[in-house]
Amino acid sequence: MDLFSSPARRRWVGWGLLAAAFFLVSLHRSSTAVLSEQLMRSFDTTGTSLGLLHASFFYLYAAFQVPAGLLTDRYGARVIAAGGTALMSGGALAFGLSGTYAVAFLGRLLVGLGASVLFVTVLRFCANWFRPDEFGTMTGITFTVGILGGLAATTPLAVAVTTLGWRPTMAGLGGVGLLVALGVVLLSHDTPARAGFEPIDGVPDRPAVSANDLKGHTIAALREPETWLIGVMLFFMTGVGITVFGLWGIPYLVQTYGISVTEASVYLLVGNVGGMVGPTVFGWLSDRLGRRTELIVLSTVVFAATWGVFAVFGSIPLLLVGVVFLFGRVLRGGVPLAFAVMKERHPDGASGTVVGIVNTMGWAGAAAFPVVLGAVLDAYWTGETVGGTRVYTATGYRVAFAVAVAAGLVSILCALSLHRRVREERRTAAESGTEHPTD
Repeated sequence: MDLFSSPARRRWVGWGLLAAAFFLVSLHRSSTAVLSEQLMRSFDTTGTSLGLLHASFFYLYAAFQVPAGLLTDRYGARVIAAGGTALMSGGALAFGLSGTYAVAFLGRLLVGLGASVLFVTVLRFCANWFRPDEFGTMTGITFTVGILGGLAATTPLAVAVTTLGWRPTMAGLGGVGLLVALGVVLLSHDTPARAGFEPIDGVPDRPAVSANDLKGHTIAALREPETWLIGVMLFFMTGVGITVFGLWGIPYLVQTYGISVTEASVYLLVGNVGGMVGPTVFGWLSDRLGRRTELIVLSTVVFAATWGVFAVFGSIPLLLVGVVFLFGRVLRGGVPLAFAVMKERHPDGASGTVVGIVNTMGWAGAAAFPVVLGAVLDAYWTGETVGGTRVYTATGYRVAFAVAVAAGLVSILCALSLHRRVREERRTAAESGTEHPTD
């Protein structure tokens, strides 16, 4: 049997195309770390204005997470994902061809707007094609693909930019994205039935969702303290993680250790390898154990400890940088389980909506922290530039990492509160004999 004659095989084709689009989301999202020097030279930016350019991706990305969930639950993953991928790719073309800071800013805004729907649509597709006991694993694998996109935004992107230039590279990625959008239209059907197959055993039918249903799902999610605990945790963890690995990680390594951008990108690549492994392992482990929140707590503790190393010591041997990045990212792989927790607390027809709500909070952090950390670093600017790039003091970077540690401590408190509440719900459900979702 070929890939197109069996629903169990065909679902991987549809997921693969959506995952390819999500791969591009992560690549675009993290690309400014490698491009930072070129962008500073091309547009004569400060650290704050570079932070704004980087964060422009997240303004509409964060704002459209809830609408993305609502639209996906109402109209299906395929049409929303295809439109988002096409818009993202058009923005990448505009960014690559930009002649001014304003046009580059607009291009990044469009990339973020198109990208905003893709994570939600992939998880909606997974909910329609995979069993509930496979969902944690699929969430982890999807995150792994996203990390792979972040990995591609390190050394591979640095090599491409060095060889081709940053403008042709970004425009080329826009062209690839348009081809992926076409593939989604052709092969990423919303359900097995719409692809001409019988239902897959164990996969719940996708219920029809009305506008009133969506309103009810949204209100119910917003009333739950668990939604806000997960959202605040993601605000700090996503905001800091994306800012360090997507913007300031390479400048920190270049200026602290005196290495090249390409060499510095290798250390972020190593970290992203850990980020690829962690979510898949934690997702599989969570599905096998039937536990979510304990693993989330572990990941928040590791998150705070990772940045604490750099805040306390400022610089450590480069070999240890690679080790900390690698194992820190592996052990933070429990964070994506927060989306599984949200999905399992609400009806099947609400998965896109509730994921979009907490995703909004996470990406709001990604919009805020680049500017915050950029302003922190500008306060410690030495007054020097090297090749058009501002040089910051070691103290400035340590203060920035201290901000990251504070964010991690807040995340730990949120994760512990979430675990306590879910554990109490589970105990109450056991005493009353009612079913409770996986914690």
